[in-house]
Amino acid sequence: MAKQDFETKLESSKKILETLMNPEITLQESVKAYEKGMKELSDAQKMLEDAQIKITQIKSI
Repeated sequence: MAKQDFETKLESSKKILETLMNPEITLQESVKAYEKGMKELSDAQKMLEDAQIKITQIKSI
């Protein structure tokens, strides 16, 4: 699986949120979607942190 970019991770998280808002979703499906959504958000947060480190390094040159 190819590594996704930040914007793709956010879009995926939005779709997962829409799934979680569906009143017909089962508990098992909601737990699975929640876990996936938290992973996507965690990955996006890591990307932001990495970008911030790079920017800080560039500024210090």
